[in-house]
Amino acid sequence: MSKTKKYNLNPDTLLYEVVKTPRKDILRRLGVYFLVSVGLTVFYFWLYVGVFGWDTPKTAHLKKVNAEWSSRMEVLNYNMDQYESALNDLEMRNEGVYRLIFGMNPIPEEVLNAGFGGVNRYAFLDGVGTNGTLKNTYVRLDVLTKRTFVESKSYDEVYNLSRQAGDMASCIPAIPPIVPDMRTYRISSSFGGRRDPVYGGYRHHGGVDFAMKPGNPVYATGDGVVETVAFQFFGYGNQIVIDHGFGYKTRYAHLKSIDVVEGMKVKRGECIGQVGNTGKSTGPHLHYEVLYRNKSVNPTNFYDLSMTVSEYKSMLKVREVDQQTSQRPKFSVKTK
Repeated sequence: MSKTKKYNLNPDTLLYEVVKTPRKDILRRLGVYFLVSVGLTVFYFWLYVGVFGWDTPKTAHLKKVNAEWSSRMEVLNYNMDQYESALNDLEMRNEGVYRLIFGMNPIPEEVLNAGFGGVNRYAFLDGVGTNGTLKNTYVRLDVLTKRTFVESKSYDEVYNLSRQAGDMASCIPAIPPIVPDMRTYRISSSFGGRRDPVYGGYRHHGGVDFAMKPGNPVYATGDGVVETVAFQFFGYGNQIVIDHGFGYKTRYAHLKSIDVVEGMKVKRGECIGQVGNTGKSTGPHLHYEVLYRNKSVNPTNFYDLSMTVSEYKSMLKVREVDQQTSQRPKFSVKTK
C-alpha cells in the first residue's frame, strides 16, 4: 500500500478502498499549517530579538557597515584636528609676523569667511545620519579647504614681497631726519601725551619735535615717493608726507621751505626742506612723525640719535653724489 494514501477495508467487497479526503479538510489543514508556521516565525523573531536582544542578520550587517564608516569619519576628524592645528599656526605666523614685517594689511574678514554665510549650502545633508556627524564632517572639511586656499594665496603675496626685501630695508624710515649733532637741536616734545602748547589741555602728540634754528636742512629718512606737499595755517604749516611703501609713511611739518613736489621719488638722506616755524607753532622746530598703516607710532623706535655726526654726513655725501649723477632738478616752496 502507498504510504501517501489512506485505505479502509470494505466489509461488503472485502477490498481495500482509498479514503478520499474532502477538499475543505485539505484547505483547513493547510491554513492551520500556515498559521502555525507564521506563529512559530513570530515567536522565533520575538525570542531572537526581544528576549535575547540579538540583531537580525540584515540589521547586524548594516550596523557593521555603519561602524566601519563611523570609524573612518573618526579617523578623518582626527586628521582634520591635526591639519587645523597646523593651519592655525600658519595663520598666526602669517598675520602676526610675515604680513606685519612687510607692512601688509590683514586679510579682510569678508575674504576669510567668503562662502560660509547666507543660504544653507548644506541643506542636502540635513537629516542624514542620526547625530549629524556626516554633515559636520563635510562642513568642516569644506571650511578647512577654503581657509587653506586663502592662506596659500596670502603666502604667495608674502613670497613675492619678500623678494623685494632689499628694497624694504632702504624704504623703512631708519635714520634721524636731521643731523644728530646735539649742539644744534633739543627734543622739545616727545611722542605721547602732553599739554598742548597753544590751546592747553591734555592731547596726544603723534611725533617728536626737534627744536632748532630755522633753515637747518631736513632729510628723508627712507626711500619713498612724496605723497603730500601742503600748507595748514592752523595745523602743520608747510608739511611733507612721504609714502615709503610696506605700510610706512613719514611726516615733516612746520617747514620753512620745501624742496620736493608731490609724486617725486626721494632717497634716504636726501634733503627735502628746511626747519621752520609755520602753522601752529610756538617756535622754530621740526615736527617728525612715523605712520604705520596710517597710525602714528613712536619715531624713536626707528632712529638712533647716538649715531655719530661723521657717519651721518658720510651718508649724506653719498646721497649728494647720487643726486649730482642723476641731475635731478631742485624745487622750492615759498614760506607762508
